[in-house]
Order: sequence, then C-alpha cells, then structure tokens
Amino acid sequence: MPKFAANLSMMFNEVPFLERFAAAAEAGFEAVEFLFPYEFPAQDIAARLQAHGLKNVLFNLAPGDWSQGERGMASLPGREAEFRASLGQAIAYAKALGTPRLHVMAGLLPPDAQREPRRRLYIDNLRHAAAETARHGLEIMIEPINTRDIPGYFLNTQAEAHAIREEVGAPNLKVQMDFYHAQIVEGDIATKVRQYLPHVGHVQIAGVPGRHEPDTGELNYPYLFRLLDELGYEGWIGCEYRPARGTVEGLGWMREFVAKH
Repeated sequence: MPKFAANLSMMFNEVPFLERFAAAAEAGFEAVEFLFPYEFPAQDIAARLQAHGLKNVLFNLAPGDWSQGERGMASLPGREAEFRASLGQAIAYAKALGTPRLHVMAGLLPPDAQREPRRRLYIDNLRHAAAETARHGLEIMIEPINTRDIPGYFLNTQAEAHAIREEVGAPNLKVQMDFYHAQIVEGDIATKVRQYLPHVGHVQIAGVPGRHEPDTGELNYPYLFRLLDELGYEGWIGCEYRPARGTVEGLGWMREFVAKH
C-alpha cells in the first residue's frame, strides 16, 4: 500500500507554512516533505511535527540564491565552501526534525560551460556529502529534473543519475525518482521503475503536463502505484504537485485509492 507524503511547499498554500502541518494531518497525511525549512527555527518545525503526529521524510539542502535563479551548488565551481556549509546546516536540521534523507540539488549548467569538469566536481561534492551524512545515519538524494521547468538543470535523466550514483560509490546515495520529471524528459516510466527501483530512495508524483493532481494528465498513476507495490517499494511517495483548485478539494484521488486498498 503506497504511503503518501504531502509536499508543504506546494500543497496547503491556503495557510502560512507553519500552519500547513495541522492541515496536512487533518487531511489524512502521516508524513510531509518540503523544499527548504531554513526560514524557520528547526525547533518550531519539530514542534509542529510532534504536535500533529507527522514524520518529515525529505527536504533539500539550501540551493544558493533561489531568488536569483540558483538551483543548487553541488556542480558549481568556486562554491565548494558554501556547499559544505549548506550541508552542515541541513544535517543539523535533519537531526532536529528526525528527517532520514536530504536532496542535494545539482545546480545549473550554463550554455557555454564544459560539462565534464562540472561533473567531476559534482561527484567530488557528492562523495563528501555521502561521507558526512553517513556519520549521522542519513541518506542523500540526487534527482533528475526536466529542463522545461528548470532550464539548464545539470541532471536530467535516470540513466545519468544512476551512472553518477555508481561512480560516487556510496551506499547511502540514492536517486529521487519524480515521475513528473521522468515522464517529461524520457517517458517509459514503468520500465524505468523496474530497472532502477532498488536504487531509488524516494518517489514523487504530479500530473503531467500541468503538475497538478495525479488524477489529471497523461500518466496512469493507479497502475504505477500497483507496480510499486508489486516490486516491494516501502518508501514514501511525495505529492509534489500544485493543486489546481484547492488542496483539500483536490484530494479525491488519494481518498479513492486508499478506499480501494
């Protein structure tokens, strides 16, 4: 039976961030994820998690200057010290929140940049991140992201992500498989799930192409949920989508699936 985690950066935006924990619990979620927690003291978020019986299953390292378009630092030359500082910050938050995994965003590849030197830097930074997080019993995630939503993003395909995972060679490095991104970039989701699932640490979903509820668009999510069950996936499924109308009004897909199972 799939376990769904509400993404509080995209869902329940009807209320301020710290109020979304109560809203998610009231809607039936037992876990949450979010992009970045750093605007709020860790103890404030931990209190919300505890008060509402929620687990936090994932968040991202700081991405650099998000307002200026930065989307991660792990592949950016000259940002090594800032990347390591962001890793330390994320580990501290993860320990305070009981979060088991952290997503390391790769960053953008400028059109005129050579890919290979940045790939080597990315791998070096991931090796460092894997070693540091392993000391605290944490996993790190890398995620292929489509270039329609984030033009120039360094990592785009499942094959490349898993090649990097293998080259890094750290057992606590996994790939975050977002079906929304994977469908836009390459499709053939079921085959890729069968191929890569043993090395996938987290799954995320959204309707394609609009990134709304998963009962809209071109993907057959009930089939994919059954496939994950069939293959023995025991992790969480992050609902990283933008509700088309209202968050609670759009949760019929989840209520219907849970009722049938």
